[in-house]
Amino acid sequence: MRVKKGVKARRRRNSILKLAKGFRGRRKNCYKRANQAVERALDYASRDRARKKRDFRSLWIVRINAAARLTGLSYSRLIDGLNKAKVAIDRKILADLAVHDPAGFNAVAALAKA
Repeated sequence: MRVKKGVKARRRRNSILKLAKGFRGRRKNCYKRANQAVERALDYASRDRARKKRDFRSLWIVRINAAARLTGLSYSRLIDGLNKAKVAIDRKILADLAVHDPAGFNAVAALAKA
């Protein structure tokens, strides 16, 4: 008996077209163009999941450095002082302290100076 693949092929194409929803021009409704666009979009998505971690860490470092300079320390001296004082606060929390609780950040910076 001959097997026709119409249903499966249509389902596969529709899943790609569903992922291409919101794209502009033929990229949203022409299967070949949509497939290329979706492949590229998924590549960028997986690349940028790793990149987001990098970007946030550098943002935190900039914020910590700005707050540290107000206390008379550089970023590297602050981090070195915290390591020597055995204070285990990560950069995300330090940056949050610097933005939302300057008094708390100054107390932590005082530990690094001592």
